[in-house]
Amino acid sequence: MIVMINGPFGIGKTSSASILKEKIKNSIIYDPEEVGYMLRNIITDEIKFADEKTGDFQDIRIWKKLTTVVAEQLIKTYKKNLIIPMTIWNVDRLIYIRKKLEEFDETVFHFCLLASNETIVKRLLKRGEELGSWPFQQIEKCLNHFEKNSEVFDKVLRTDDLSVEEVCQCIMSEINLIDCCYHDC
Repeated sequence: MIVMINGPFGIGKTSSASILKEKIKNSIIYDPEEVGYMLRNIITDEIKFADEKTGDFQDIRIWKKLTTVVAEQLIKTYKKNLIIPMTIWNVDRLIYIRKKLEEFDETVFHFCLLASNETIVKRLLKRGEELGSWPFQQIEKCLNHFEKNSEVFDKVLRTDDLSVEEVCQCIMSEINLIDCCYHDC
């Protein structure tokens, strides 16, 4: 089983993934940002193609493929369920990754966590981000893309009034591991 948790930076994806890891048996967290950090170190600006020089490692051409290759190897080698927290707003990338994941694991759930701009700003400040940093710069773009393309997700969860624990209960309910007791699920 693969549980993808998407949404803007600061929405609570990593916090949710940590709780879900404890609740979903035989699971690990796989964060594709690690693949991006590796590529950023290997593929310097002198090597990058012009369209890859955006400051976003997801624009490096091999990122999406390596993201799915690593996921496949984690599942095949370690026989674990994957919980994947990641902000992937580009719909073409998102569809590519989802299809590739479904090729080697037929049980893929894809959630998008959303909240108002104000809620996200408060959460980013609470986690110690500096106003104006990369996550803040991405809020509007991410919210616009996620709202406009909500049909690509199995479930969109509005998290403004939900705690991380409540978000996880909604996710667990959607993947049929528990009954949900919150009306927003």
